[in-house]
Amino acid sequence: MEYHQHRFDDFSLMVFKNEDLIAVLPANKVDNTLYSHQGLTYGGLVLPKDIKFELVLEAFTSLLQFLHNNQFETLILKQLPSIYTLLPSEEINYLMFVLNAKLFRRDTLSVIDLNEKLRVSKDRMDGFKRAQRLNLSIKEEQTFDSFWNEILVPNLNEKHGANPVHSLEEITLLKKRFPKNIRQFNVYDNEKLIAGTTIFETKKVAHSQYISSNQDKNQTGSLDFLHFKLIDEVFKNKKFFDFGISNENQGRQINKGLQYWKEGFG
Repeated sequence: MEYHQHRFDDFSLMVFKNEDLIAVLPANKVDNTLYSHQGLTYGGLVLPKDIKFELVLEAFTSLLQFLHNNQFETLILKQLPSIYTLLPSEEINYLMFVLNAKLFRRDTLSVIDLNEKLRVSKDRMDGFKRAQRLNLSIKEEQTFDSFWNEILVPNLNEKHGANPVHSLEEITLLKKRFPKNIRQFNVYDNEKLIAGTTIFETKKVAHSQYISSNQDKNQTGSLDFLHFKLIDEVFKNKKFFDFGISNENQGRQINKGLQYWKEGFG
């Protein structure tokens, strides 16, 4: 997270039981409030997959006591979506209920369970067939320059007056640090770049962090073609394909992708 440390006052915490690390909370502080790190898409208390509830309770109690002792007044806890956990993990949700915590926000995910047979709409299938007739091609790229400079940034600037959450320099740095987890797929009409998506990949999930195309997507079927290939071939062995969070903080281009794709897989 240090690549954007200048944006946040980091206050990430680790919880130990004797010498054993049993929990981590990525976090930043603003005045007397501690936030699940605002520079991360997802958050919450990170726990070992084999931890017992009694130890979770002890860890969370210690965390709250530490915050109280350090004059924090509020904890804003952002939970990790369940599709990303290796095992079912609802302990913190239960503790929030016991503590009468206030729920002030919910976000929605547009997710496909890749173990289930999908119903594909006629419009999405027509788009895919148009792309095939045009002989569009998909290539996994090792750099983000073309997609950022030619498609993503111009689209966001023109339509929303916004920029991607990650700058080109930041996404390039993250790719260097996590070369197997951050992947770029571009769609080409002959040699012309016309669409692409940036995938954040975990053990169970392929997550579209960015989705964007040129103005001819309806005529070419570029996004239909791209996602058919990713879902049916590249990430067919994943449990889930996640199109992202529906909120402005994650970039309006993700919202557009959600609205676009749920027509076919809703």
